[in-house]
Amino acid sequence: MANITPRKNKNGEITSYTIRVYHGYDKQGKRLKPYTMNYKPLPGMTARQMEKEVQRQALIFEEQCRQGYSLDNKQTFEQYADYVVSLKERAGVKHSVICWYRAQLKRINASIGHLKLSEIRPQHLNALYEQLSSKGLRENGSKARCKVDLRQIWKAQGLTKAVFAGAVGISENTLTNCCKGNFISPEAAEKIANALNRSQKSLFDILEDTAPLSKSTVSGYHRCISAILGQAEKEMLIPYNPAAKATPPKKEKPQPNYFQPADIDNIRKALDNEPVKWKTLVHLLLITGARRGEIAGLKWSAVDWENSRIHINVTLLNRTDIGIYEDTPKTDQSDRFITLPSETMTLLREYWEYWINFRKRCGSAWNSFVQIFDRNGDPVRVKAEYLFFQEQWDKIGYPIRPDSITKWCSDFSKRNGLPHINPHAFRHTMASILYFNGVDSISISGRLGHSKASITSDLYSHIIKEADKRSAECIADVVLRMRNKQA
Repeated sequence: MANITPRKNKNGEITSYTIRVYHGYDKQGKRLKPYTMNYKPLPGMTARQMEKEVQRQALIFEEQCRQGYSLDNKQTFEQYADYVVSLKERAGVKHSVICWYRAQLKRINASIGHLKLSEIRPQHLNALYEQLSSKGLRENGSKARCKVDLRQIWKAQGLTKAVFAGAVGISENTLTNCCKGNFISPEAAEKIANALNRSQKSLFDILEDTAPLSKSTVSGYHRCISAILGQAEKEMLIPYNPAAKATPPKKEKPQPNYFQPADIDNIRKALDNEPVKWKTLVHLLLITGARRGEIAGLKWSAVDWENSRIHINVTLLNRTDIGIYEDTPKTDQSDRFITLPSETMTLLREYWEYWINFRKRCGSAWNSFVQIFDRNGDPVRVKAEYLFFQEQWDKIGYPIRPDSITKWCSDFSKRNGLPHINPHAFRHTMASILYFNGVDSISISGRLGHSKASITSDLYSHIIKEADKRSAECIADVVLRMRNKQA
């Protein structure tokens, strides 16, 4: 039988209840420490409602104790979340995922981190989601735009862009964006102002972004909380996962953007005027449907000339603390072979000749071995055999940065008056072409490297419906309308 003890404030009003469930004695005859939980009535409840609800909570708690739940009334969500992330890290979960958990938990812990695991209810989570959906909560709500010509400043000092960026302590890419009038972070703007001994206001306009977080962002916080509490449920620390009973904002399902046949034709024509390196890279994006990091991580040893295929077994990713690093592909199924058409193999042979001749022309400037990081952040020395390499004088032979691919595609589309191009659009385009030509989801999933065919079907459900409509028209043309034409 559960023991219920009310706790009152100075005015004699009940503020909470302590519920204890005793479970026998040890071998020495000493009573074992009871299972304990606290119940706090909701504001506005009458005395009768509180009494009724605490009795219900006591019965539930007593049943949970009988079933073996090791309810922990001292461990907070923040403490347990740290344990779960460490558990995932030891289990070999990818570092990018671990970083995602830690980034999400900064804001989550600020709201519910102090709550004990046993105290968390769906109402707490719903309140958090409502708070996150309000205006003015963006972590990077401020952004800076330069209003002076920085080029003239560093040139007047006899500096190059690279030297100036190094002296300021920002990347060249950030400095380039700044000079183009693009927004940069207030922190980067402050570094530039300090380096020039000028006030930030004299160099930059600071704008505030008060737009609420997107439903997709809030949904990400919900997924993180659900994973943490799901582990607690699995370890029988709580009887159920409160996140499963909460109501996060409904995430709007994005429609994959893909190119129409006319767009593909225009892109291919424009590529004929581009260097063979970029022509080959974009060609592979379109034909393979590989992710940009997988293309950036391709090495010549991954090209199977005899069987006309490539082996996707490495991906390049970016970490804020160490920069570019090598990792295995996203999922086990992402480690895959992709068969290539003869036209692609011909282009690869042409590019191989260019690659060999370029390396010879570079002579000693070519880095035969490059130092890169692994997924643990440890430096490793690897042979410089990446298909797509950097051409900076001190980085020749190093793999191309994945974000450089995105930037080049964007600039390429602007130069040629094409629709905006991002690397992932080629992945969606390949999938759409296969669906429209009757290829099944399992085959497409294998080519894309999805862990399950259901992921592919769900992601491209809109395209599947469109392909089905075209199939219906095709059947009607052959079966139903042929007779009318003959008549």
